[in-house]
Amino acid sequence: MRRHLVVMVKEPRPGRVKTRLGRDIGVTQAAWWFRHQSRRLLRAVDDPRWQTWLAVSPDRAGMHSRTWPLHLPRMPQGPGDLGARMARVFAALPPGPALIIGADIPGITAARIARAFAALGARDAVLGPANDGGYWLIGLKRTRPVPTSFLSGVRWSTDHALCDTLATMRGLTHSLTERLHDVDTARDLARLPARQRQFS
Repeated sequence: MRRHLVVMVKEPRPGRVKTRLGRDIGVTQAAWWFRHQSRRLLRAVDDPRWQTWLAVSPDRAGMHSRTWPLHLPRMPQGPGDLGARMARVFAALPPGPALIIGADIPGITAARIARAFAALGARDAVLGPANDGGYWLIGLKRTRPVPTSFLSGVRWSTDHALCDTLATMRGLTHSLTERLHDVDTARDLARLPARQRQFS
């Protein structure tokens, strides 16, 4: 069965993406950083070893946006919190192991994606922890049903997100892959190599 990598993307509109970063550096600069970071990431992870998909928001505008590479298949994220949207994406994909990532983690590489898929060979699920208590990747082998509580009641955008997610996955075996840094504030941005801080 084909492996699937889904990248969750939002239209990079000022004030709609990276709002915490926008409070530090301005909403227009934050949106531009997200636009260029997303493009860098998609170039890095679009790989013949898996099918890369875009889960877009807002639904209608994202399905037709020229911001993202036109050759990548798209699906709408739909309504609800992040957990509801990711659960919907997992359910909508064709059969096969699947990973979901965000577009705003500069450290994501094709090699790290390949290692996460490899981890699903021995486990039902894989997660990639982030430095803030959340995670940059979640994956399912999709050979067993997920609990009805899967991704429900997670305290998103807090340092409880990873632990809460694991609590919704009772009965599934899991492994953790590499820990990466996300970018939510100007301090996070300043830690990046110069090429990853660029706005072009």
